[in-house]
Amino acid sequence: MDLENLRARRLRAHRLSDPAPDVVSAARHLTATQAQEFWGGRWALAVRTAGEPTLREVDRAFDRGDLIRSWTQRGTVHIVDPRDLGWMLSVTSARQDRQAAGIHRSLEIDDHPLGRAERAARAALCGGNRLTRLEFAEVLVGAGVDTSGMRGNMILTALCRRGVIVLGPVVPREGAPTREQYLVAADEWIRDAATPVDPLAELLVRYLRAHGPAGLADFRWWAGLPLGLARAAREGAGERVSEIEEGIFVQAGTAGGSGVGAGAAASFDGLEVPALALGPFDEYYLSYADRTAICTPAQAAAIGPSANGAVKPVLIGSGGEVIGTWKHSLAVGRHHLDPVAELAPGGPGEASVAAALDRFARFLRG
Repeated sequence: MDLENLRARRLRAHRLSDPAPDVVSAARHLTATQAQEFWGGRWALAVRTAGEPTLREVDRAFDRGDLIRSWTQRGTVHIVDPRDLGWMLSVTSARQDRQAAGIHRSLEIDDHPLGRAERAARAALCGGNRLTRLEFAEVLVGAGVDTSGMRGNMILTALCRRGVIVLGPVVPREGAPTREQYLVAADEWIRDAATPVDPLAELLVRYLRAHGPAGLADFRWWAGLPLGLARAAREGAGERVSEIEEGIFVQAGTAGGSGVGAGAAASFDGLEVPALALGPFDEYYLSYADRTAICTPAQAAAIGPSANGAVKPVLIGSGGEVIGTWKHSLAVGRHHLDPVAELAPGGPGEASVAAALDRFARFLRG
């Protein structure tokens, strides 16, 4: 598949050229939106939504319980529809636990402290209670659980993978946008959960719906699963998935989410796709094993993931390709400053990039 066609289809699949009607719909379409940087995950939803929703509007979806964050795959925190959390963890949690086992052993975290922490968390959060991370750590210490060093965070993420705790409503922050969420009890916060007949196959179909066209290696990387499970997902998905070229798949009946027949070509003809400012860890850039469809290897090395796991915010040109990076600080006293572009040579005009960054500024300040 030529790169222009691939990028056009992926832009549609990601709802970047075909925005969702509201923030919750955007999140449900993506299934899991990577969000180590909480502001970046919220912006990822806003930039995929019609009507330019503000940060406050996105936060209200968390406050209502329409969205949560949890460690759904690859040991990484994602924004998800609460109803999807249980079946997703049924596919990914065992793999995540095995990946965390080494550091758990080095920190002497085993079933005894985790069991004590779970009992303390359930007791503290029952009846609709909510805790900040600091308050949660105090609860654990009061129950005799050591939270020193990395232990507190590793215990928290383990309890999230067990489906005990989720990150829910936002915590107000004086003088700047919030960066924290309250911890709440998953069994009280999640309503109307349902499990697909084949959760593994469902995860592949959902991935292709929002990321296709893509290969099994891309799905394997995104879901954090071994190749054998990726192949089993393909087999289980059956006719719900179409192979449009050898090893390249979309959800059946779509061209990477475009609504065009699976065998039809998608292109930029007639598409109005202005420059886009995407946040750190954005799915459009990160959620593929091979990212060179939208950037050069040199650009990918500069963007990340870096040695410490960081991924820079990216600027996307009208053809769906990376044209540069940008930066912004949410620190108190700096969050009101304008974002700053770092353009690659030969990129589009400043006006197009400025308009993309202005949209982010309106999101943050609105």
